[in-house]
Amino acid sequence: MIRKFLVNILFLSGLTLAGIPQLLAQSESPTTPPDKVEINYARPTNYQIADITVTGGEGYDPAILINLSGLNVGDFVEVPGIAFSDAVRRFMRNGYFDNARIVANKIEGNKIWLEIQLKQRPKISSVSFTGVSKSERKDLEEKTGLHAEMQLTPNIIDRTKQLVKKYFDEKGYSDMTVEVEQKNDLSKQNHVLVTVAIDKKNKIKVSEIEFIGNKSLSNSTLRAAMKKTNELFSLSKGRAWSSILEIFSQKKFIEKDYKEDLNNLLARYHEAGYRDAEIVSDTIVKDPQNPKRIKIQIKLDEGKKYYIKGLRFVGNTKYPTDFLQAMLGIKEGEVYNQKRIESRLSTDEDAVANLYYNNGYIFAHIDPIETAIVGEDSVMLDLRISEGPQATIRKVIINGNDLVYENVIRRELYTKPGKLFSKDDLMNSYMALNQLNQFDPEKSIPKPVPNTQDGTVDIEYNLEPKRSDKFEMSLGWSQAGLIASVGLSFTNFSMYNLFHPSMYKGIIPQGDGQTLSLNVSTNGRYYQQYSLSFIDPWFGGKRPNYFSASIFYSRQTALDTKFYNNNISSQAGYYNPYYGYGGYGYGGYGGYGNGYGYGDGGALMEKAYNPNQSLSILGGSIGYGKRLNWPDNWFMFYASLNYNYYHLNDWVYDTFEGFHNGSANDINLQLKISRSSLDNPIYTRRGSDFSLSVTATPPYSLFDNVDYADPRLSSEKRYRFVEYHKWRFTGRVFTPLANPQTVQYTPVLMNRLDLGILGTYHPYKRSPFGTYYMGGDGMSGYVGGYMNETIGLRGYKNGTIAGSNYDYATAFMRLTTELRIPVVFQGQTNIWALAFLEAGNAWTNIADINPFNLKRSAGFGVRITLPMVGLLGIDWGYGFDRPNNSADRGGSNVHFVLNKEF
Repeated sequence: MIRKFLVNILFLSGLTLAGIPQLLAQSESPTTPPDKVEINYARPTNYQIADITVTGGEGYDPAILINLSGLNVGDFVEVPGIAFSDAVRRFMRNGYFDNARIVANKIEGNKIWLEIQLKQRPKISSVSFTGVSKSERKDLEEKTGLHAEMQLTPNIIDRTKQLVKKYFDEKGYSDMTVEVEQKNDLSKQNHVLVTVAIDKKNKIKVSEIEFIGNKSLSNSTLRAAMKKTNELFSLSKGRAWSSILEIFSQKKFIEKDYKEDLNNLLARYHEAGYRDAEIVSDTIVKDPQNPKRIKIQIKLDEGKKYYIKGLRFVGNTKYPTDFLQAMLGIKEGEVYNQKRIESRLSTDEDAVANLYYNNGYIFAHIDPIETAIVGEDSVMLDLRISEGPQATIRKVIINGNDLVYENVIRRELYTKPGKLFSKDDLMNSYMALNQLNQFDPEKSIPKPVPNTQDGTVDIEYNLEPKRSDKFEMSLGWSQAGLIASVGLSFTNFSMYNLFHPSMYKGIIPQGDGQTLSLNVSTNGRYYQQYSLSFIDPWFGGKRPNYFSASIFYSRQTALDTKFYNNNISSQAGYYNPYYGYGGYGYGGYGGYGNGYGYGDGGALMEKAYNPNQSLSILGGSIGYGKRLNWPDNWFMFYASLNYNYYHLNDWVYDTFEGFHNGSANDINLQLKISRSSLDNPIYTRRGSDFSLSVTATPPYSLFDNVDYADPRLSSEKRYRFVEYHKWRFTGRVFTPLANPQTVQYTPVLMNRLDLGILGTYHPYKRSPFGTYYMGGDGMSGYVGGYMNETIGLRGYKNGTIAGSNYDYATAFMRLTTELRIPVVFQGQTNIWALAFLEAGNAWTNIADINPFNLKRSAGFGVRITLPMVGLLGIDWGYGFDRPNNSADRGGSNVHFVLNKEF
């Protein structure tokens, strides 16, 4: 009997589909019968494919679709046969088609003409998310990737549901539901309007965590081990202090974090020696008193506490066992603390494995193996070492750099081709690159790539450039009016390219990592300041020899104070050349014009302006430094020759020990030894920074035959050549409160000590310049930065410790402890919060120094770094003590920070 037939899934199992006059193959039940083509159903026949056409495949290349089917013109196929079912299956499994069928349009002799009929799945016209906030919608759009003209397949729908569920699970909405709804778009053929309907329900939080079976470790210890699954804040009996600490911990319940915390519980038991501890069961139930809360019950079996009975190294040939045991620092009889063993073997900075890694053995690994249980509570351990061969560095690969010349990077590296691999060299190279301040230290992490075939290692530096040039423009307000400041700092300057325009990168000659800075501040005719500086950290290009040069000029005019004070006293206080009326203003580089008080006095300023009273300062410096190899690579010696010229013209303010007219010359030599091992110049996690310097002028009074004790000696002659010796020490230590290798957002504790002494060669020839001005934000006002050294002390107003009443100090001390908590690391934008304790004081005479008489303060603040701007910050501090010669405590004060830490 001759009939038309349908070959579908049933055909594959050999069943006869009598009575269905249909196709060769299709993916679902037929709707429209094809034209009549007679095929002998009872006896399959071989036909040669004469032609294949495709319909319904708009947007796809027909040749590709035919190739996907597996059918080709000229092939012989059995009709009916499995080749057609396989072809349909191929079209359907990728999810882009809603239906597929293959039709025989014509048969002549042994030739057959085929048509592949496809029905595509609909495309998306638009996507909307319901039940979410604007910010959540934006996040979901990015995570799901749904967009117009995307083909909506079952896989896309399932993937969307999974991504949305995961997103809200991580926010604590574990009961949420999501549906992907489709509605035909009547304005576009085969298009749908997609709505992702979300019901977040309630955020799930933990009302109680109950532990059962714990005897050795307390409930609070176990709760602390569960770092991300925490109870809601509750001042329950006996838990007041721990509950207060829990205010800042995560409260939402997240399934993934909870499972990690169960492992953290067992790890905490292993630290205490309970190697057999296990979680018998954990139960999560709804809180009957609040459907938004859950209760967790964890049943534990602690087992016995184990101790180390014996411990031996096995497989070590390069280092003796006694040396390795001493380095390990774990002895027989100690508690079997698995975490400590792992730390001492692998993760600590002085771990045993680092001994191997720092001597080329990058393939080495150490495995602690329990070999026996002795008695009921003791463990025998073998520390099995596989040393492997020493690996030399084959290649050093630098990726991502488009900012500086490659030799600027390579000259900083301690990892050189042909050299034995060393983990210390790798980390030192990372720190050296960070100090260039040209790459993002959060993303530019070096990566060793071992080559097991030849026993070598490649080092990859995948760098993320960041532009650290700065443009600063600021406005401040002083008693003399508005102060404008503009600063430019190019941190990747190239002096060589300055004279070779063809090598410019953009409009600025750059690429050599040099620094060129220009700063201008002005208040019109009352005040001007100009400075220019240049730094080359590799002077000559062959060795790390540091060269610096700078020049500056400043001029400040005075007021007729008698006229001004007589007329302004009814409005406000009296004129002070460094503190003005009209608010609290900060200027650009270092800050200019810190003003207190009220009333503008603008007209009076004009009338009181006296151009014949002025203070001018001209100065310059040239310095040379050298990086040392001993005691380690982080030491540096620096020497600079400095000259400052001061000219006072009827300077009426009693600023300089009665020196009002004349000129003074300050020629000094500074010698400084410093060491810096900071891992990151922006947000430092570990390392230290120390410097000790002495700045001295020639002792003119010892050989110029001038009687400086003579009261008739003029100030101009007394200070014609200024003399002094100045000693300065500063030290900072950064201690991470978590492992920076595993925790990016590492809290850090910073401790600092600052000391300074300005000494004299002759008691009647004290220097009127270079003294200490202490208190407040540490940002110099007007020309004070060139006359005095400004030392900040938060919690007190500017200069109230020393300097505000011309009581400049010759010695100071400052102690600081600062806790830094990172908040954001996003590209060149970094934000961290801080809390501080600070104490300091300054003394007019060196003999009065008393390290037990310090002015104390405490407070908190925030720091942010921005591209082209640098470091910004604001601190609030409270001074607990009375500044010198003051009846009031320091009290509450707000301090601003601009490109300078306290």
